[in-house]
Amino acid sequence: MKKYLLASVAALGILAAGAASAADLPSRKGPIAAPIYVPVFTWTGFYVGANAGYGWGNTSTNNLGQVGDLDGFIGGGQVGYNYQIGQFVLGAEADFQGADLSSGGNIFGTSVKTEYFGTVRARLGWAIDRWMPYVTGGWAYGNVKTSIPSIGFSSDRTHTGGYAIGAGLEYAFTNNLVAGVEYLYVDLGEKNIINNIGTSKVGADFSVVRARLSYKF
Repeated sequence: MKKYLLASVAALGILAAGAASAADLPSRKGPIAAPIYVPVFTWTGFYVGANAGYGWGNTSTNNLGQVGDLDGFIGGGQVGYNYQIGQFVLGAEADFQGADLSSGGNIFGTSVKTEYFGTVRARLGWAIDRWMPYVTGGWAYGNVKTSIPSIGFSSDRTHTGGYAIGAGLEYAFTNNLVAGVEYLYVDLGEKNIINNIGTSKVGADFSVVRARLSYKF
């Protein structure tokens, strides 16, 4: 019995020594690679782009008779800057549009046309990863070309100013390429035109729906 116990203790000692030696051997496992983190998309940055769409709206005069509604195509470009704070996105944007918004003529030959307009607006968005709905508003300006041939007044091309408000939705396909759709209501206010019958007030306001494509730096 004594010999059996001694043999058992010796065997345990050999096993313990073997385990300790194995622990001292270098590991055959390769180095653990550092985790790769995908950068979180941010809306912060400058951008520049182009847009195109359609506009429709109204004209108003105080003594030139009823003039038809405005409608036609618009297209132009935009430049701006966004700054993201959490999910809020604060931005500023300026755009300039060529336009073919024409009323046609009434029975007196009076017609109103807007050939260009632009806006300078603030934007407030809510970032949902690469999606961003937003609201916008600010100053608008543009020409309201008025022709009154029946009283010998050819045309007035001076511009006037008002405001623009709207909303939109943008999606970032890549970290640099952003597409979206936007609605704007533009009121160019009224201007005075001196003609043979005195002073006439002429104004224009219209809605715009346009597609946008921007490059974010």
